[in-house]
Amino acid sequence: MGDSSLRSALCDTISGLLSPNQLVRNQAEEQVKALEVTDEYGVYLTELTLEPTGQLAVRQLAAVMLKQYIDVHWSSESDKFRAPETPQSAKQAIRNMLPLGLKESISKVRNTVAFSLAGIAHWDWPDHWPQLFDVLMEAMRADNEFAVQGAVRVLKELARDLTDSQIPTVAPVILPDIYRIFCESEKFTIRTRARAVEIFTTLTSMICTMGEVNKSLQKSLLNPVLTTFSEALVAALCVPDSHTSDPGLRTEVLKALTVLVKNVPKQMAVWLPQILPPVWSTLTTSAEKYVREVVNEGGEDDDVVDSDGEVLGFENLVFAIFEFVHALVETNKFKGAVKAGLSELMYYIVLYMQITEEQCQKWSDNPDSFVEEEDEDTFAYSVRISSQDLLMALCEEFEVECCSSLAGAITKHVTEASVARSQGREEWWKVHEAAMLALGSAQEVIESQIKEGNVQFDISSFMTNVVLGDLNSPVHPFLLGRCLWVGSKFPSHLQHQAITSFLEGTVRGLQQDQPHPVRISGVRAIWGFCNHLRIKPDNDSSRQLLVPLLPALVDGLVAMATNFSHSSEILGLILENLAVVLACDPKFTAGQEAKVSPLAIAIFLKYNSDPVITSLSQDIFKVLSSNPACSGPLQDRLVPPLISILNASEDKNGLKGLALDVLSSLVRSAPLPLSDQLMLTMFPAAIQVTITTDDNTVLQAGGECLRSYIAVSPDQVAVFTDNQGKSGVVHIIAVAEHLLNPVGSEFSATFVGRLVTTLIQKVGSRLGEHLDLLLKAVLSKLQGAKTLSVVQSLIMVYAQLVHSQMDAVLQFLSNVPGPTGNSALHFVMSEWVSKQPNFYGSYESKVSTTALAKLLQHGVNSNDTRLTEITVKGDQVFSEGRSTRSSRQNKPEQWTEVPLLAKLLKLLINEIQNLMEENVDVDDESDDEWEGDGSQDSDDELNTSSSNKGIDLSKLLAPAEDYLDDVEEEDLDCKADPVYSLDIKQYLLTFLMEFTAQPCFAHFAPHLNPAEQQTLRNLQSAV
Repeated sequence: MGDSSLRSALCDTISGLLSPNQLVRNQAEEQVKALEVTDEYGVYLTELTLEPTGQLAVRQLAAVMLKQYIDVHWSSESDKFRAPETPQSAKQAIRNMLPLGLKESISKVRNTVAFSLAGIAHWDWPDHWPQLFDVLMEAMRADNEFAVQGAVRVLKELARDLTDSQIPTVAPVILPDIYRIFCESEKFTIRTRARAVEIFTTLTSMICTMGEVNKSLQKSLLNPVLTTFSEALVAALCVPDSHTSDPGLRTEVLKALTVLVKNVPKQMAVWLPQILPPVWSTLTTSAEKYVREVVNEGGEDDDVVDSDGEVLGFENLVFAIFEFVHALVETNKFKGAVKAGLSELMYYIVLYMQITEEQCQKWSDNPDSFVEEEDEDTFAYSVRISSQDLLMALCEEFEVECCSSLAGAITKHVTEASVARSQGREEWWKVHEAAMLALGSAQEVIESQIKEGNVQFDISSFMTNVVLGDLNSPVHPFLLGRCLWVGSKFPSHLQHQAITSFLEGTVRGLQQDQPHPVRISGVRAIWGFCNHLRIKPDNDSSRQLLVPLLPALVDGLVAMATNFSHSSEILGLILENLAVVLACDPKFTAGQEAKVSPLAIAIFLKYNSDPVITSLSQDIFKVLSSNPACSGPLQDRLVPPLISILNASEDKNGLKGLALDVLSSLVRSAPLPLSDQLMLTMFPAAIQVTITTDDNTVLQAGGECLRSYIAVSPDQVAVFTDNQGKSGVVHIIAVAEHLLNPVGSEFSATFVGRLVTTLIQKVGSRLGEHLDLLLKAVLSKLQGAKTLSVVQSLIMVYAQLVHSQMDAVLQFLSNVPGPTGNSALHFVMSEWVSKQPNFYGSYESKVSTTALAKLLQHGVNSNDTRLTEITVKGDQVFSEGRSTRSSRQNKPEQWTEVPLLAKLLKLLINEIQNLMEENVDVDDESDDEWEGDGSQDSDDELNTSSSNKGIDLSKLLAPAEDYLDDVEEEDLDCKADPVYSLDIKQYLLTFLMEFTAQPCFAHFAPHLNPAEQQTLRNLQSAV
C-alpha cells in the first residue's frame, strides 16, 4: 500500500469509526488493527490531528488514536507495549510535527496533543529528544495563550518524571516562568495558573527530598524563589471566587503551602499569620455552604471538572485545608497555632462529619457501601472520613486539650440541634449523629483522660439524656444506628438500666423489620457490649445483663446472615460479631452448635475465594471447636466436606490449601486427646495430599497443618501407625523432606523451618537417624535458597538448636562438607551473619540474636577452634569518587574480612544500635532546616547526630512488648517459648556490658568500626 493510499485508508477508517452505523464502526475497528502496525500510521495520525482545515471530529479522534498509539507502540519498555515498536524515522517525524499542536485553539485537540507529547517525553527526553525542553520553554514564553496552556500541561506531566540529576538544571529555568504565569491572573486562565502551581509543588517536593542529603542544593534552588512564591500563594488564598479564582485554584495553592510548611518551616514562619486567616475563613465559609448545599439539600458543588478529569469543587478544598492542618500539627514550630484554635476547629470538624443527603440515599439503597465506607479501615474517602482522620490526628497530638475541646464542641452542637429541632428543621438529627460519631471515634483517648482526671466530661449524662433519649424516640434510622454504636463504645459509663436499654435496643435493631442502617449498626454495637461484659466474673451482676440476651443476639445474627448471604461485606461484619457472641459464655454456646455450624460451613464453602470471609469462618470454627460440647458435632459436620476436598483429583480454586488451614485450626483448638476423626481420618489425608503435591500453597498449608498435630499432641502422632506399620512421626519426616527437596520450588520451604524445629523439640528422642537426614536436607535447601523468608526459615532450625543442643549442632555442621570446600558450619555461619541484619519478626529476631550471643560466649569461653578459625565478611568498603550505575555493575562489592566471633559481636552491637534509634526521640527540626550561611552548618549538624547524643536509659529500655509484631506473633508455638517474652534490649545491654568488661575484649576492639565503638561508649555512659 503506497503512502498516499495508506493515508487515504486511514481517513476512511476514522470516518468509519465516526459512523452512526454499528456495522460500519465494527469494520473500521478491525481496519485500525491492520493499519496500526504500519510504519507511517503514527505519522499520518499526527498530520490529521494538526490539519487546520480538517473536520473537527476527525481531528479529535485522530488525536485520541495517536495518544493510544504512543502508549502501546512507542517504547518496548512500556508495560502496555504491543509490537511493533515505532520506527526511528517515524518517531523523528512525529517529534518534529507534534509541538505545533500546542498552539492549537481547539482545547480538546490541544490537550490531547499535550498528553501525547508528555507520553513521548517520558521515554525520549532528554536522551533522544534534547530539544524538547527548549521547545516547551519557548512556548511558555510565547505571546500566545494557547501555546502557554499547552506547554504548562506538558510540563505538569513531565515534572513528575524528572530525576535528581535533572532537577538542578531544569528547576531554575522553569520556576521563574511558572511564577510569572501564576501571577498574571488577567492574562491566563484559572486552570493554567492552577497547573503552574502544581508544577511548583512537584518541583518543591522533589527539591526538598533531595535536600535531605544535600542541603546546599535545597538552598540554591529554593531560596531565590521562596519569598516571591510564598507572597503570591498567600495573596491568592485571599481572592474570592471570581474570574481569577475558584476552589480548584485555592486547593492547589493550599497543597503548595502544605509542602512548604512541612519542609521549610523556619522560612514559612513569617507567613503563617497571613496564611491562617484566609485558611480559617475558607474553612468556615465552606462549612456553611457544605452544610446548606451538600449535607441538607443533596446538591453538589463538585460538578465542575477540568479537562484532566480533576474535580474542582469545594470538597477538594476542604481536603486540602485538613491536610494543611495535619502539616501544622506535625511541625513542632506550628503545632502551637493549631492548639490555640482547637475549640473552634473541633466545632467545625464535627460539623463536617455530618452525613450528606447523597450518602443517606446511597447507603439506604446499598447496604454494602454503608458497611464498607463506615468501616474504620475503609479505603473510601469523603469529607466525613477526612474529618475523622483529622480528629484522630489532633487527639494523638493534644490529648487533654482535644478532649476538652471536643466536649465543648459536642455540647454546643447538641444545644444548636435542640433549637433546630424545636423550629421543625428536619436535619437536626445529622448533628446528633455527627457528635456521637466524633465521641465514639475518640473513645480511647477520652477514656484515658477521664481516668487520669484531666478532663471533666459527663459521658454518663450524655448517654442517658442525649443518646438514650434519641434511641427511645422515632428518629432517623442512621441516628438510631449511631445511638447503638456509641452506646457500645462507652458501656463502662452506663448504669445497669441503661445497659439493658442499649442491649434490648441492639437485639431489636437486628430484626428483619428494621431498616438496613439500624441492623448493620446493631451488629457493630454487639462487639463493644460483649467485649465489655464477657470479661466480668460469672457472678458479676452486669454480666448477667448480657447472658439472657445471647440467644436473641445469635438468632438475629444468623437471620441476618441468611438475609445478606449475597453480600460479602455485610457477612464479614456478621461473622466477626457472631464469633464474639459465641465466646461470651461457654454454657450458652454449648447449645448453639446445631444453629451456627451449618451456616458457617455453608458461608465458608460459598465464599472460599474470599480471604476475609474464610478467616472469619475459621474464627467461628475455633470458638466451637474449643467448646467440648460443640467440638464433636462440629467435626461430624466439617470433616466430610474437608476430606472430600483433600481427596479430590483436582484442586479447584485453591480449596485444598484452605481445607488444610481449617484442619490446622481445628487441631489447635480441639480438646485433647484429639478425636478419631482428626487422627484416623484427617491426619492421613493431610499427609497424603501434602506429600503428593508440588503446589506451593498446598505444601505450605500442609506443612503448617502437620506442625499443628505435632505441636498439640506429639504422643498421638508418635503412636499413630498406618496399615504398613509406618508411624505418624515417620510420615511427617517424609513430608518435611519433601518440602526440603532441593530441586523443588524454593517457596515450598517458607515455613519448613518451623516444622523441623517443632519435630526436634517435641519428638527429638524418637527421630534417631532421621535427625541427621533432616538437618542435611535443611542444609541442602539452604544452599539453593535466595529469598530472605526462606533463608531465615532454614537458618532458624540451626538457631533453635544452638539454644537446645549447641555441642551437637556444632559437631554435626563441622563434620559435614559445605558447598565451597569448607565445612557446613562455615557455610551456615557465613549465610547467617550476612542475613541477620535483614531478619524480620520480633520472635525470630530474638531467637537469632540470642543464639548468636550464645555462640560468641561459647567461642570465647572454650576457645572452640571450629568457630575461631572461621573468617567472614566484616564491613563493606566504599571507594572514593562518584559511583555510576555502570561502575557499580563492573566492580563487585568489596568487604573486609574479620574473624567470625568478631562479626558476631559487631552484629550484636548493630542490633542494640537499631533499638536505640527506634527509642530515642530525635528532634529533627534542626536537621531539616537550612537557615544560615556557609557549609560549616552542615558539618556541625552531622557532628551532632543522634549517635553522639546522651542516651536516656529509660527510653532505651522501653518495654519489649511495645515492639512486638502483631502479625508475626499469632503463632501459638512461638508464644510458648520463653524467648518470646524476653526483653531483648535489656538482654543485649547486659550481655554487651559484661562482655566488654572481659579481658578477651581487647582482641575484639580492633575489629569494631567507629560507629560500633561509639555505640559501646554511649551504652557505657548510660549505665
